[in-house]
Amino acid sequence: MGTIDDYLSGLAPADAAVIGHVYDVAREVVPEAEQGRGYGMPALTYRGKPLLSVMRAKTHIGMYPFSPEAIVSAAALLDGVDSAKGTIRFAPEAPLHDDAIRAVVTARRAQIER
Repeated sequence: MGTIDDYLSGLAPADAAVIGHVYDVAREVVPEAEQGRGYGMPALTYRGKPLLSVMRAKTHIGMYPFSPEAIVSAAALLDGVDSAKGTIRFAPEAPLHDDAIRAVVTARRAQIER
């Protein structure tokens, strides 16, 4: 897979809109983020490290902040959302709230800056 833009261009328009919005919110939090790769996935990177990847799966959209700690730190804003150690899963018709995205990305940025 190539860049985020390449990935989004290959998705159904509705999925691309939901995933693109997550990346837009992340870029508001970390405007210096660049398109790159993280663990083989198109991702935003920050200071050369993966910040966030968002991918369409068969039954959901997965958000990968490359950090269990970032997910735990935003747990209060993820109530009712399916999450695991390194993944936040949601349905395209029930997207994440922008505040939850901001909290996860803010926590991940702080980790990278340490």
